[in-house]
Amino acid sequence: MNAILLTLAATPLIPEPLMRYLVWPTIKFLIAFVMVQAIVAGMTYIERRMLGFMQARLGPNRVGPYGLFQAIADPIKLMLKEDIVPAKAEKVAYFLGPMLPIIPAFVVFCLIPFGPPPMFAVTRVNVGLLLILALTSTGVYGIILGGWASNNKFSLMGGLRSAAQMISYEVPFGLSIVGVLMICGSFDLVKIVQYQERHFWNVIPQIVGCFIFFVSMVAETNRAPFDLPEAESELVAGFHTEYSGMKFAFFMLAEYAAMLVNSCLIVSLFFGGWTLAMFNIGLTTKVLLNWGLIGALIGVSIFIVKVMLFMLVYIWFRGTFPRYRFDQLMDLGWKWMIPMALINIVLTGLVILTLQSIGI
Repeated sequence: MNAILLTLAATPLIPEPLMRYLVWPTIKFLIAFVMVQAIVAGMTYIERRMLGFMQARLGPNRVGPYGLFQAIADPIKLMLKEDIVPAKAEKVAYFLGPMLPIIPAFVVFCLIPFGPPPMFAVTRVNVGLLLILALTSTGVYGIILGGWASNNKFSLMGGLRSAAQMISYEVPFGLSIVGVLMICGSFDLVKIVQYQERHFWNVIPQIVGCFIFFVSMVAETNRAPFDLPEAESELVAGFHTEYSGMKFAFFMLAEYAAMLVNSCLIVSLFFGGWTLAMFNIGLTTKVLLNWGLIGALIGVSIFIVKVMLFMLVYIWFRGTFPRYRFDQLMDLGWKWMIPMALINIVLTGLVILTLQSIGI
């Protein structure tokens, strides 16, 4: 009997490969998914309160103490609202519109390391950054589809604007990362973060690339001052004019998720990720892992604080800058951002070759 019990105890209920490649990644993704939902709900409240402060008004203050329960009241309201579908809308495309941007936005969180690996790296692949860029670039299809399928000229104009804007800024967005890849020599976000802790944060040698990436990521997410696809003074509400209830909520959820993804990327690529270290001095990955679970949680906390700072910059921009004209938006992307990104790549390559030739 004892031998049988010992055999059962030694035999795992779930095979080890299944645990490593399916169960643990699924658990980590669900935790990240819940965290993203909580951050999005919190950001809607924080944004309204911050904009109220900037514009000398109160913001939400009725639901709960200081309006804190507004983040719970909003989704309940959207779930209970009547779902109106335009009579002459293209039904299948109309329903797919809100789903297409949100699915890749959440799948991407599987590829972003939130803290010291392997505990807080859900899925680590050697071309993680390439996969993230490929997935995030598909979000534009949902916006175009929603704008076209609504059978509304304002929605169609918003969809067309969004297509032009997101495709235009996808180019400098990708080019701005090339300098970081040349320096770090990897598409793996974990290796990029570890390179920065051993040397210096990439924002120092790649300040131009960081600036281009930052401007492009604001334009990519259709946020002020680049919110032309949903300009309420011109297009009622743009591509989501004919959407109500939870379909409208999905568009907003996808927008905030995309903001969060871009903030995670800029932190990982240019600002040291979950570390507070340069030249192996400070809170490196090794130091955090030596502290066990506490160290890992400290690393996650560092990462979240950095990400939230960039999320707050999004809000600051919205309350500060006026909206661009569309021709100014296109000029900025094609005449300034792309040439600057190409010059940055050439200069980075020249510097790297020069340093290698003198043995540094």
